[in-house]
Amino acid sequence: MLEHQDETRAAYDGVVELYASMFAHRLETQPFARNMIATFAELVHGTGNLRAADVGCGPGHLTAMLHDLGLDAFGLDLSPAMVDHARRAHPALRFDEARMEALPVEDGALGGVLAHYSMIHTPPGELPALLAEQVRVLAPGGLLLVSFFGTEGPEPVRFDHKVTPAYSWPAEQFAELLAGAGLVTVARLLHDPASERGFLDTHLLARRP
Repeated sequence: MLEHQDETRAAYDGVVELYASMFAHRLETQPFARNMIATFAELVHGTGNLRAADVGCGPGHLTAMLHDLGLDAFGLDLSPAMVDHARRAHPALRFDEARMEALPVEDGALGGVLAHYSMIHTPPGELPALLAEQVRVLAPGGLLLVSFFGTEGPEPVRFDHKVTPAYSWPAEQFAELLAGAGLVTVARLLHDPASERGFLDTHLLARRP
C-alpha cells in the first residue's frame, strides 16, 4: 500500500500549480457534478451534523464549495504540496495532510464525506479498507458522495491517468463495495464521457444506516 501511495503523492506534488489552474473552476462547466455536490450538501444539512470532510481535497476548491453551501467543511489530502496550496488559496478553511486509510477524525464524527475522484488511484484490492475508514468517521445517517471514472465492463480497468495510474469502475460493482462496507446507495448519476477514453462521470451517493 505504501509504495503506490508514495508514488501518487510524489506525482501530485509535482503538478500542483498546473492541476489547480485546470480544476479550480472546472465545475462551472459541469452542471451534473456541481448539482450532485449541492444535493449531497443539502442532505448533510438534513442530518443535523454539518461537519464534512473533503477527502483527497487537492487544491481545496471543493472544500470551499462545501463551505459556501453551509457545511463545516475541511480538506484532507495525501500530497503536502496540495495541502500547502489549499491553505494559501483558502486561508479561512482547515486543510491537513492525511492518508485515506487512516483519517485523523474521531469515530462517528461527520455528517458527510466527499470523495471526488480521490480514490481512483487505489488498487481494487485496497479499496475496501478505504471505504471502511470512511464509514468509521461517518455518524449514523451520514452521507458519502464518491465520484470516479465509470466503465461499462465487468471489472475495474487500470489506465494511464495524466498524473499517475488510475482505475475506472463499473458503477454496479462499486455500489457492491459500498454495500460491503455497510453503506446504502441512495442515488446514482452516470453521464457524459469524462475523458477521451469514453469513461463516464459516475457519482454514487450512499448513507450510513
